[in-house]
Amino acid sequence: MKKSILFLFFVVSAVYQTQAQQTDHQWKEAEAAGYRYKYVTNDPMKARFYTLKNGLTVILSPTPKDPRIQAYVAVKAGSKTDPATNTGLAHYLEHMLFKGTDKYGSLDWAKEKVELDKIDALYEQYNTTKDEAQRKIIYRKIDSISGVASTYAIANEYDKMMTAMGAQGTNAFTSFEQTVYTDDVPASAIDKYLTVQAERFRNPILRIFHTELEAVYEEKNRSLDNDGRKVFETLFATLFQKHNYGLQTTIGTVEHLKNPSLVEIRKYFNTYYVPNNMGIILSGDFNPDTVIATIDRMFGYMQSKPVKKYTFAPEDPIAAPVEKEIVGPDAESLTIGFRLPGNKDKDALLADLVGQVLTNGRAGLLDLNLVKKQKLLRANAFTYALIDHGVLYFSASPTSGQSLEEVKALVLGEIENLKKGNFDEELIVSIINNIKKSKINESESYGDRASALMDAFTSELDWKDQVAYVNNLSKIKKADLIAFANKYLGNNYVCVFKRKGDAPQSSKIEKPQITPVATNPDKQSAFVKMVNDMPATPATPVFLNFDKDIQKAKIGNAEVLYVPNKDNSLFRLRYRYNIGTLNDNTLGLAAQYVQFLGTNTQTAEQITKAFYKIACSFNVSTGENYTTVTIEGLQENFEAAVKLYEDVMANMQPNETALQAMKARIAKSRKDAKANKGAILQALTSYATYGANNKFNNTYSNATLEALTAKQLIDKIKNVTQCGQTILYYGPQPLNVLTASLKKLHPIPATTLTPAPAKTFVRTEQNSNQVLFTDYDMVQAETRWVRNLERFDPNQKTIIAAFNNYFGGGMSSLVFQTIRESKALAYSTYGYTVEPQKAEDQYQLLAYVGSQADKFEEAVVAMNALLTTMPELNDNLELAKMQIKKDIQTERITQDGILYTYLNAKELGVSQDLRQQVYNQVDQITMKDIRAYHDSHLAHKPYTYVILGSEKRLSPETLSKLGQFKKLSLEELFGY
Repeated sequence: MKKSILFLFFVVSAVYQTQAQQTDHQWKEAEAAGYRYKYVTNDPMKARFYTLKNGLTVILSPTPKDPRIQAYVAVKAGSKTDPATNTGLAHYLEHMLFKGTDKYGSLDWAKEKVELDKIDALYEQYNTTKDEAQRKIIYRKIDSISGVASTYAIANEYDKMMTAMGAQGTNAFTSFEQTVYTDDVPASAIDKYLTVQAERFRNPILRIFHTELEAVYEEKNRSLDNDGRKVFETLFATLFQKHNYGLQTTIGTVEHLKNPSLVEIRKYFNTYYVPNNMGIILSGDFNPDTVIATIDRMFGYMQSKPVKKYTFAPEDPIAAPVEKEIVGPDAESLTIGFRLPGNKDKDALLADLVGQVLTNGRAGLLDLNLVKKQKLLRANAFTYALIDHGVLYFSASPTSGQSLEEVKALVLGEIENLKKGNFDEELIVSIINNIKKSKINESESYGDRASALMDAFTSELDWKDQVAYVNNLSKIKKADLIAFANKYLGNNYVCVFKRKGDAPQSSKIEKPQITPVATNPDKQSAFVKMVNDMPATPATPVFLNFDKDIQKAKIGNAEVLYVPNKDNSLFRLRYRYNIGTLNDNTLGLAAQYVQFLGTNTQTAEQITKAFYKIACSFNVSTGENYTTVTIEGLQENFEAAVKLYEDVMANMQPNETALQAMKARIAKSRKDAKANKGAILQALTSYATYGANNKFNNTYSNATLEALTAKQLIDKIKNVTQCGQTILYYGPQPLNVLTASLKKLHPIPATTLTPAPAKTFVRTEQNSNQVLFTDYDMVQAETRWVRNLERFDPNQKTIIAAFNNYFGGGMSSLVFQTIRESKALAYSTYGYTVEPQKAEDQYQLLAYVGSQADKFEEAVVAMNALLTTMPELNDNLELAKMQIKKDIQTERITQDGILYTYLNAKELGVSQDLRQQVYNQVDQITMKDIRAYHDSHLAHKPYTYVILGSEKRLSPETLSKLGQFKKLSLEELFGY
C-alpha cells in the first residue's frame, strides 16, 4: 500500500479533535522516457500531467490492482458554448461521434460522400424554409437520400470495435461545460483503444444523421415527461438570466432540434475539438512511460487553435425571493437555489463545507433537525459548482398534510440556524473525518481516480488544490461558515414549487416519417479489421475458489464468513438474519423505526452524531428473505461502533411521537409512489409475473399501518436478532481476533427463533397474449414484454449469456441496432433473459421499448418481429462471445463481493464460480444453438404486454389488438 494512502488513514481517529497535521502538496516537474510531466507531491493517485506539443493534456494515474483501464477523452465544451441559434448542438455532436470517419463506418466512402453532401445541402434548405408543406417535401428528399447513403454505411462499427477489445461502459455525456467520451478497456487493449480514439476525432462523418437525430428527439421527449428536469431547468433559467447556464439547456429547444444544421455541427467541432481544449485521462494497469509515447504518436496530427473563452455579463442581484411553479404528475417537492461564485472563487471551498454542514446524509442540520425528527419526508442540500457560477441547491419533500409553503419555512429555518451558528463546531471535524474516509475509497478504485481527474480537468481546477482538499477544509472555522452564510444566504433565492396536477401541454416534437435505413451489420471496414488484428495478450481469468477465498469460523451457532482487507483499514461487518418481508411484510417498518429511536441514555440524534464522529455508520435493511445489519467504518473504531450498535439494540426505547411521524411519512411515501412512473412500471411488471397477488403488492394495508404500536415494532426487531444469522466481515482484523472480539461484543442466542413461513408466489403461465395497462399523463409510452420461462438450470448459464449479448443486451445487439439505429423508434430498448436468484425460481424474458406514443404501434411491430424471427449474423455472434470471454478475463471479484458471490451461488444451489463454466463453454456456442434457444423460448409465444402511457394517446381499442386488455388501477397495483 502506498505511503500516501497510509497517511490518509492514520490521521483519521475516533478522538480526532484538533486540526490534522498539514501535508505538503506542491507542483513538481519530472522527466521519464523523454517526456516531461508535472505531478503533485503526496498525491495518493500518483497522477502525471503531460502537455504535448500541440497542447493536448494527458493525465495518467497508474494502479495495477485490476487488469483494466478507465479511459476518458474530455472536451472542455458543452451547452454553455452552444450557439444561441443552435442550442443542443454539443449534445447531438456527441451522438454523432459514434458514427465513424471516412476510414470506418463506410463501405465506400467516395460514393457515400456524394449522397451525404446532398443531405447537407437539403438540411440547410430545410432550415431556412418556413412553409410547412415545402418542409415536408424537403424532408422526404432527406429521408430518401439518407436511405441511399445508408447502403454505403456500416452502422455501429465504433461499438463493435470496443466490444471486440473487451470494453465496458462505452458511452458519452454532455453537460454545461464538458463533453466526455468514456470507455473501460482491458489493459491489454490500450494500443487498440488509442488507435481508435485517434481516428475517431480525426475526421468524424455525420452519417445516418436523421435517424440519430430522432433518437435525440426521443431524449427530448423523455425530458418533457420528467418533472425533475423541468424543475432544474426552471431554477437555472431564473437564477441565470444573462448566462447560458440558464439561457440554454443541454438538450436544446424543440425548435432548434427540428432545424439542425450539419454545417453548424462541423463548425462547432472544428472550434472546440482541438487538442489544446481536450484531455485524455487514463487510470488503471499500464506503464505511463509507454502510454504517453503512444498517445503522442497517435494524436500528434492534431493542430492547436485558439479557443475563444466564453464571456458573460454579471447577473443582476436577486433583491427578493423569486417563486416559480411547475405542475405535473410526479409527487410534490420544493427546490430552492442560491446563486454563488464560480468554482475558483476563494469562497468555493467554504461553499462545499456549508453544503456538508447542511446535509451529509447523517448529521447535517437538515438531516438531524428535519429528516431524523421526521418533520419532512426528505431534505438535502449540496453545492453545484460550475466554472462561472455556483448554486447552493436545496430540495425537500413534504410529509402527510404539509403544504409546500410549510416545507419552505422549515428549510429556511435551518438556513437561519446555520447563519446564527446553531450547530456544534465538532460537526466540522466529523465531516472532515468522513471525507477522509471517502478519499481512501476513491484512491483505491481506478474508475474513481479517472473520474476525479477528469472532473478537475473539465472544471479547470488545480489538481494541487484537490489533493490538498481535506487539509484545506481542516483550516476552516465555524466563524468562517457563519460569515459565508450571512454573506450569500439572504432573501436572494429562487424557489420552485413542484405541485401535483395535470401538466400543461408540452411542445412535443412530432414524429417525422422515417424509412428504416440500412445498417449493413454483416459488413466490416478495412480499418476495423486492422484494429481487430492488432496483437493483444489477454489477461488470465481469475476464478473464485470459495474454499480458499473465504475463511470460515463459528461464534456459537452463527457462521462467520471472512475476507481480509489488505489495502487499507476500513471494515464492513454484516449480520445477516434469516427472516425477511416474505415472512412478515411489516418487518421493513420495524427496520425503519430503529433509526428514529434513542436508548435510555442517548437520543436518536445523539446516536447518529456519535457514529458520524468516529466516521462509522450502521444501517438495518430488510429484503424478501433476509434482514441485514451493516456496520462500517474505520477498523480502529470497530469496537466503539459495534458497542454503539449493540447498545441501541439492547436498550432502544419506544417513541410514540416518532412512530406517528413515521406513519405520516410512510403514508406520504405511498402516495408519492403512485405518482412515480418507474414504480408503476415495476408494479405492472410484478403483476404480469405473478398475477393479482404478487411480490410488489405483498404489503400491509393502511389500516395495519395505523394499528401498529411502538412495542410491536420493537419486538419485531428484537425477534429478528433471535433468528439464525450469518456474520459477514471484510476488513483488516485477523479472523481469530475478530471472532474473539465479537464473542464479547455481539450476543448470539443459544437457540434460534423460527420465523413464520415465508409467503410463496407462483409465476403465471402465459397461455395467450394479454395487455396490462395503466393510465399516466405522459408524452411517451413505456412498453414491456413479459414471459415466464423454465426453472433455473446451471447448465443454461452459457447459452443464456451468449443469447443475451447477441440478441438484446447492449448497444451492439440486434434489438438496439434494429429498433433504435435502423428504425429510429426509441431512445431506449432491450430484450434479454433475466436469470433467477434462487434455484426454485424461473427465468423470465423481459423486453422493453420506450417510445413516443405516436410511434407505439410501429415500435411494437418491430419488437414482435425480432421476437418471432431472429436475424442470423455470425460475425455478431462471434463478437458477443468474444466480449463475454474478455469480460471474464479482466473481471476481479474482490472485497466483500467475494462473500456475496458465494452466498448468491448457494441460493442457486451451486458450489463453484459459474463464470468458469461460461468461459470454458462459450466458444462452442453456435448460431444453431442461439436459433434453437430463440425458437424454443421466444418465437411464436404468447406475452404479457405491460404498458404505461396516456389514455389520450393510447386507446383501449389500439391496445386490445395486442391481446386481452385489462386496465389496472393504482390500488390494484400497489395493494393500498
